Amino acid sequence: MLEITPSTARQWSRIGSRGMYGQAILDLASDCEDLVVLSADLGNSSGLDRFKNAYPDQFINVGIAEQNLIGVASGIAKEGFVVFASSFAPFITMRASEQVRMNLGYMNLNVKAVGIGSGLVMGFLGNSHFGLEDVAVMRAIPGMTVVCPADCGEIVKTVRAAAVFDGPMYIRLTGGPNSPVVYTEEYDFRIGKAITLRHGTDVAIIANGSMVAPSLEAATQLQESGVSAGVFNFHTVKPLDEDQLKAICDSYDLIVTVEEHSIIGGLGAAVAQTTASWARRPRQVSLGLPDVWGKTGDYHFLLDRYGLTAAGIAKSVGLALQK
Repeated sequence: MLEITPSTARQWSRIGSRGMYGQAILDLASDCEDLVVLSADLGNSSGLDRFKNAYPDQFINVGIAEQNLIGVASGIAKEGFVVFASSFAPFITMRASEQVRMNLGYMNLNVKAVGIGSGLVMGFLGNSHFGLEDVAVMRAIPGMTVVCPADCGEIVKTVRAAAVFDGPMYIRLTGGPNSPVVYTEEYDFRIGKAITLRHGTDVAIIANGSMVAPSLEAATQLQESGVSAGVFNFHTVKPLDEDQLKAICDSYDLIVTVEEHSIIGGLGAAVAQTTASWARRPRQVSLGLPDVWGKTGDYHFLLDRYGLTAAGIAKSVGLALQK
């Protein structure tokens, strides 16, 4: 079984989220005989080549047909298999949205839909390939669990947890090769339970996916200017960890959510919707991608453009504290 250590964390970081998903699936196959993995002609892009070669009878490529991908995956799941199906985030969540809604949601079939290359990481392929609305779409489906791992180590944790989780799930993979490391040792990961990464007193930064690492760095930068920031990894967007969120609301006067997703319908919206009726509700600032069609360009250029870097997050937090 794959284990998180300082050495493996560095190695996995170089591989990136897609390659690490493939490694996690290959590792899972050694003790999950009922595993079946599907791809919409993206076996290589999903990091699944080694799994496909080692377990050819447990891998199915349906071709560039995401609606069919979900239909076939659902039928296999109905026969009792543990099913993972992957494609680029906008295609598996929006092109196949009706099939996801009816087969995974309404029929409650045990398929783990994996959106690769979500957020802005597809860079020069532009808006057709950006996964900016996928959380909003999947959150809206009753019974759907939505998880966005913080780094490559958490991808391993998520795949393992998803395999024994009963019900439909969307796993959102953000970031690319040489992604920042959040975890360098084993830790307790549970779907639906947020993780406290850093304690603070002035502001709570709630993040997930690729935004956890820069949020931690932003907290370090803020500390240098006298601001104490807590950082929380809400890897599960649905169901949201209301107990942890309640504790945060009781302890802070400002919450800043950070996500590589549209500001509409994602983590920030989930937090705001949850706290809206609470008596103790701190002020909230939501950082993410604006409700416009974005630019095309290098991934790190785009993150910087939209303020989704450590410096950008620290600047936004500082401005929020001044208001």
